[in-house]
Amino acid sequence: MAKLNVNGAVRDFEAEADTPLLWVLREQFGLTGSKYGCGIALCGACTVLIDGVPTRSCVRPVATVNVTEKIVTIEGLSSNGLHPVQKAWAALDVPQCGFCQSGMILAAVALLNDKPNPTDADIDAAMTNICRCGTYNRVRAAIKVVAHGGDTKPADLLIQHADGSTT
Repeated sequence: MAKLNVNGAVRDFEAEADTPLLWVLREQFGLTGSKYGCGIALCGACTVLIDGVPTRSCVRPVATVNVTEKIVTIEGLSSNGLHPVQKAWAALDVPQCGFCQSGMILAAVALLNDKPNPTDADIDAAMTNICRCGTYNRVRAAIKVVAHGGDTKPADLLIQHADGSTT
């Protein structure tokens, strides 16, 4: 029996050493927010935080994760309501299909923890997750809203739609 520290709780599991962390999270712990997308660490749908670092769990063998490392999934991001990044995501209607969004949100949280006021270049470098719906402009805007305190929608962050409306 091995142990992982997931969302603040140490949990027992049994798996082969080369089993991807993603499968233990989903199948043994029922944490299905992290998704299987590409299986080769490109898309980022499987992103979790390990000690605050965005990690592609689809290629991370579970045997390489130590019980002293703190894993955070989308389910464990906030214990008292929505995290500010999740609030910004909802306010700006970032998700469309939503498949990639848990990984995107966790990558954004890590970025903002590292750089509370990221530049566009910082966002481009950190947000390597793929969104098939193409919500990248909204992702950038949501990150900037959180960086500006989350309570406002500065005019330069609003998204202009084809019909002339803004979000």
